[in-house]
Amino acid sequence: MTDTDSSTPETYDEFAASRSDPRFTDWLRERAGDSWRDATRHRLTRELAADELTDDVFRQYLVQDYAFVETLVGVFGHAVGTAPTMESKSELVSFLGVLTDDEDDYFLRAFDALDVPESVYSDPETTPATRAFIDLLERAAGQGGYAETLAVLVPAEWVYLSWATAAAATDPATDTGADEPPSRFYLSEWVDLHAVDDFAAFVEWLRTELDREGAAASPRRQRRLEQLFRRTVELEVAFFDEAYELAPSGDLTAPTTSSASSKSGGRSSRPGDGRW
Repeated sequence: MTDTDSSTPETYDEFAASRSDPRFTDWLRERAGDSWRDATRHRLTRELAADELTDDVFRQYLVQDYAFVETLVGVFGHAVGTAPTMESKSELVSFLGVLTDDEDDYFLRAFDALDVPESVYSDPETTPATRAFIDLLERAAGQGGYAETLAVLVPAEWVYLSWATAAAATDPATDTGADEPPSRFYLSEWVDLHAVDDFAAFVEWLRTELDREGAAASPRRQRRLEQLFRRTVELEVAFFDEAYELAPSGDLTAPTTSSASSKSGGRSSRPGDGRW
């Protein structure tokens, strides 16, 4: 498991005592250590934003992501059932609509443009990182409660908001993007899907839910939530790495992650190793 930042307190109570406005999710992000940086500044996301990502790598990534989304939808559905209020249930149901409508439409159009046969994306051979990711989500939802489910959903969505927001950032002086958006629609739209105000608002809402649940949890449960959050971030890194490792034209000579995140990639190569 990746080392955490040694300057981050080991317990949330210690973290909260050192902050004027503490958030449980800020503590979780800091405890994720180098993996957070490796996930949100990964080579894949940087090359995607720069329109330098090869179709082979993106094709490999997108097929696996589509396989993962089916489980993600199920976990969000589980969260609806365990959410404490009708307002919370309504927010989660609304996002489920986005996953099963707008995002699904994007996948189908992208697969068509990338010449991915339906037989491949409808029944893919999942990779080790994908299987480990699916296992982690299913066990968090099946063996935990609302807080445990949020502990995997928050980083899964927050990582995407972070890298996509950076990719779509504008130059304050000109109010234009620092670079032109990717020319291939399946790259530019993938950024756009995760860099819109509605998605940012939903991620902030998810964080607020976990802030409340985590702050009220026992120290032992807080540690479990931290392990789930950190493992999710580690698997995001491994998931991105595999797109290069397994794509036909993947360039294995260029580094994909830092040495710290490569530790998590080694663990995630074993299916079902979503420990918490």
